[in-house]
Amino acid sequence: MNNVPESQTQAPSQSLHARILGELIERILSGEWPPGYRIPSELELANQYGCSRMTVSKVLTKIVQAGLIERRRKAGSFVRRPHSHSAVLEIKDIKAEVLELGLAYSYEIMSCRKRPSRVSDRLKFTVAVAGPVLDIVVRHKAGCQTFCLEERLINLRAVPEAGTERFNELAPGAWLLTRVPWTAAEHRIRAEASSTEAARRLEVEVGIACLVIERRTSWAEQPITFVRLTYPGDLHELIARFTPSQA
Repeated sequence: MNNVPESQTQAPSQSLHARILGELIERILSGEWPPGYRIPSELELANQYGCSRMTVSKVLTKIVQAGLIERRRKAGSFVRRPHSHSAVLEIKDIKAEVLELGLAYSYEIMSCRKRPSRVSDRLKFTVAVAGPVLDIVVRHKAGCQTFCLEERLINLRAVPEAGTERFNELAPGAWLLTRVPWTAAEHRIRAEASSTEAARRLEVEVGIACLVIERRTSWAEQPITFVRLTYPGDLHELIARFTPSQA
């Protein structure tokens, strides 16, 4: 447990806040905590993470606002039942996220190359056979600070024009959103400590808490892209919106 009070150091508190947020959301969305499950109390979570109840309370408030849990007076907090609603995670343009913060946006293509697909790529696309891919790494910035690291694979059989695109006007994610339709998307969210390579690219210290979102999109069962977005934990929050179920 950290012996330094949270109130005396802002950055570690922010990172811990993001770590707790990411881990609790992952447990809900993965099904580890199913609908109706009573999640641990604020005191139990505070003891588990070695932090104040105030930090835990702020995390739970965000998850309530996202519509993933509900608080019942004197009973505790419970995972919401999705029988009448389904969670929809909006695919947002990273530039729009940065501009909403009132900061200047820029991006840098760190690497971009066409190559044959590998076994690991096919696992990411969840298809047995895949053709050539475009392998891109992009660093997005908010002002002078790195906001997000984007590691993306584009299936060139589905989007052949991406093979000749230089992405001078739009970053790959924004380019795909404006040009390529998609009919299905899957998100996986988790908290991770930054690896040596990720820390170098993000321009942060090794081991800081990061929020990682992995997403694959497809059109008519044909994979379009797989992307791994890594955010320094104190720079991003996850919002889930709900729409009435069509079932």
